[in-house]
Amino acid sequence: MAHPVLADKTLSAFAEDVRLGLTRSPQKELPSKYLYDAVGSALFDVITVLPEYGVTRAEERVLVAHAGELARLVPQTSLVAELGSGSGRKTRRILESLAVRRPVTYCPIEISPAALHQCERALGDLERVSVAGYAYEYLDGLKRVVDERRRPDERLLVMFLGSTIGNFRRLAAAHFLRDVRHLMRPGDALVLGADLLKPEPVLIDAYADPTGVTAAFNLNLLGRLNRELGADFDLREFEHVARFDPVARAIEMHLRSRRDQTVTIEAADCTVHFKRGETIWTEASHKYTLDDIAHLGDVAGFDLTAQWTDAEWPFAETLFVAR
Repeated sequence: MAHPVLADKTLSAFAEDVRLGLTRSPQKELPSKYLYDAVGSALFDVITVLPEYGVTRAEERVLVAHAGELARLVPQTSLVAELGSGSGRKTRRILESLAVRRPVTYCPIEISPAALHQCERALGDLERVSVAGYAYEYLDGLKRVVDERRRPDERLLVMFLGSTIGNFRRLAAAHFLRDVRHLMRPGDALVLGADLLKPEPVLIDAYADPTGVTAAFNLNLLGRLNRELGADFDLREFEHVARFDPVARAIEMHLRSRRDQTVTIEAADCTVHFKRGETIWTEASHKYTLDDIAHLGDVAGFDLTAQWTDAEWPFAETLFVAR
């Protein structure tokens, strides 16, 4: 059961983020982290198995093929922290490979309590692996892991899988990885997953599937505002849109108003006016080249140790070591 003070603080921050985002001009926006409530997390799990969305399957193929090699390259690791673990399905093979050498403490860090619980349950059966979840945002959770779990002589492996780094604008991604590096010691390792640049039609299909699951995932964010913040969005009056920005090399998700309308968000103490065709930006997923990834790690204070790719769906898993 959530602590009432913590729950109130979290709800207050949610309301403030919504108020600031929906009153922003010229582009209204909502932070993508709020897409992942219990409903959103379940819908995203469905997205990962859609034929149009190859990211998750590509990463799983890379990790299955190279988990043993990765474990050999970080032989002293006994503490693993994963930023945004989700269900933890992709992490299993890495933990199994690491635990062959020594017992491992695995700390999934996940803002969604539902996803965190699922991860703890799914990986709780691994031999020689202790699971201790942290329901925090990335950096807050990582700091707690380091402060509470790390022994003086212990090597840390931080995992940031999927294509989540792509949700950051490029400069923000570099700053974020630098902040992660500041919580690590020289010799600690980082595994970074990143989706690679591919033809625009392929990207559009991946983020606007014909089945409509991604649309439901995106629209659920407005449903969450209704459920948790007392908003009065009519979800039928908004539509999901996916766009590719060739300059930023990013696919963007928006929610577009079908008509002129006014929405009230009670807990955020604001009323928002929408013109027909106006959008709310909800997520961007930047796509990388292999050189982009190497440069990103370098400016954040890491050396590139290994890089593995999937040929079927261009995706890269990169192992960095903190210098």
